[in-house]
Amino acid sequence: MLFYKFTPLADPDAIRLWQRALCESFDLKGRIIISKDGINGTVGGLLSNIKKYVRATKEFAQFKEIDFKWSEGVGDEFPRLVIRVRDEIVTFGKPDEIIVNQDGIVGGGTHLKPSEVNDLVAQRGDDVVFFDGRSAHEARIGRFKNAVVTDVATTPDFVSELESGKYDHLKNKPVVTYCTGGIRCEVLSVLMKNRGFNEVYQLDGGIVRYGEEFADSSLWEGSLYVFDKRLKIEFSEDAKVLGNCDYCGSSTNQFRDCANLDCRCLFLVCDNCTSKTPKITCPSCRAKSSN
Repeated sequence: MLFYKFTPLADPDAIRLWQRALCESFDLKGRIIISKDGINGTVGGLLSNIKKYVRATKEFAQFKEIDFKWSEGVGDEFPRLVIRVRDEIVTFGKPDEIIVNQDGIVGGGTHLKPSEVNDLVAQRGDDVVFFDGRSAHEARIGRFKNAVVTDVATTPDFVSELESGKYDHLKNKPVVTYCTGGIRCEVLSVLMKNRGFNEVYQLDGGIVRYGEEFADSSLWEGSLYVFDKRLKIEFSEDAKVLGNCDYCGSSTNQFRDCANLDCRCLFLVCDNCTSKTPKITCPSCRAKSSN
């Protein structure tokens, strides 16, 4: 289950203790980040326990309207429970630019529901620009048609990328920002508007909500990268395979961990290349070992 809420929290550490007690009582694992500006989490467990967690979390007035997004797992998506308090619930490195009130982030892009995104494209055609708020790594296996995918490796890289001038030609175009569940483009849209992008929208509920409504029959293509053991999900059996194996170049959407335990790299590798060795390393580690 994926969720977030931008709302002022007077005592983030008290929220952390309460959330830990809830998750432990319902045997949930995953990651939750809390700050003075709200909460951001992904947790997994038995469906019955997830439902109990949702009910208990919504009893807190400021979390009553959280949009919880569900997907089916296999039961071991997360190895443990991690709950932390940080300066930002999604780390762009610009906490001073983020203002939050009871209604959420102040000064962000206009929220568009999935059907409204399609309406915008129908009305304004190729003038609409989809701007991926995820890393280039995530976009390798799925993205909106003709989307702008930046070179960023981590979320804080977006600031320098926006200030590089590469995207100044988009500042007077309608730009639709999108990300997995919606939280990153909440912040990204503020950063873009603060840097002169004049018409900024954000996909309400992120790719998850769009995929639930339109699957692979409209503007989304490929698989969705997710931050758990599954690594990806599809919205239908008709999902396109957009990725390419980092070894042979054949089509694949399967990420794998590098067998080198000192390397945290995820890379794309097809089943054929995987079958050739029991411990396959990423191209960078493989190159080092052959030198």
